[in-house]
Amino acid sequence: MKRLLALLLALLVHLLTLGFVALGAWVILGHPGSLLAWLFGGASLAIGWALRPRLGGLPADAEVLDRSSASELYGAAERVADRVGVRRPRKVAVMDLDPQTRYDRVGPLRTPVLMIGLPLWLALSPRQRVALLATAYARVPTGDELVVSGALLTLEAWRDALVGAEPLRVREEAQTKIAASSLGALDHPGTTYEVAGMFGRLLGRVLGGPVLLVRYALARLARAGESRTLARQRRLARRAASEQDLAELDGLAGGGYLAPMQAAALRGESVAAIRQAALARSRLTGDGVLATPPHSELLGTRESERIDDELLAHYTRAIRGFGLIS
Repeated sequence: MKRLLALLLALLVHLLTLGFVALGAWVILGHPGSLLAWLFGGASLAIGWALRPRLGGLPADAEVLDRSSASELYGAAERVADRVGVRRPRKVAVMDLDPQTRYDRVGPLRTPVLMIGLPLWLALSPRQRVALLATAYARVPTGDELVVSGALLTLEAWRDALVGAEPLRVREEAQTKIAASSLGALDHPGTTYEVAGMFGRLLGRVLGGPVLLVRYALARLARAGESRTLARQRRLARRAASEQDLAELDGLAGGGYLAPMQAAALRGESVAAIRQAALARSRLTGDGVLATPPHSELLGTRESERIDDELLAHYTRAIRGFGLIS
């Protein structure tokens, strides 16, 4: 029931955004010769554009790899995607300093893109790499989850515009300097700007109240379904990785793998040495014995090594900045 309520409330938010666009277009098309119609309609269209759902895009630090130069990585990504049951990524990108691996659909064409964070990827065994990819694929939101998350972003934009707006610091400083340099109390400009700003903030808080209330209600309804969402994501991830592999990956979320890699990078060790040290830690059994490198049917040891060869130049560049990761 809460899931349905969240979806209906989110649809109302999106319909309001669509309403601004429709109103602006209707006013302009109905009175094309009126300046007032163009001003009012243009403002309505601008509001609708500002509140539109975002299509997403690649992070600024993401570098898309050519399939010809990373064929083994593309192949592994596609095999895991097929097993989980999501669309194969059309593009695979790497990020030097972001440890997170994400799968998203970006742009107007909703192109599926896999973004791999190199710090964590470098530290994982083949089996753990499959678990990482499976987890990223499993987090793809369903249609109703996408509608709700988009509505929450729109309400955030409403909140920032109505409640979070503050006077321009530069404008206030300029006004203070003008007043201070005046010879008399009547010589400096009037307080029109301050009065207009105060009136605008007051109006924003009056209109912002219902927005905050809707945002709170939608956030509560969305959180009520988090356990169901997490369970669904876990079931999808288990199509490609075992529960043990997923648990091991969760154990690395705290970042304990990173400090030894950072220290090795500061000592000037090579990528191969850093990689072998990370694999040795993953191969230690409970009694301290080194086992064989854990591999998966979706990504064998040799295939994983070929991926490392494909990414060697990216690893070499990335480890120079590992010290910046906190």
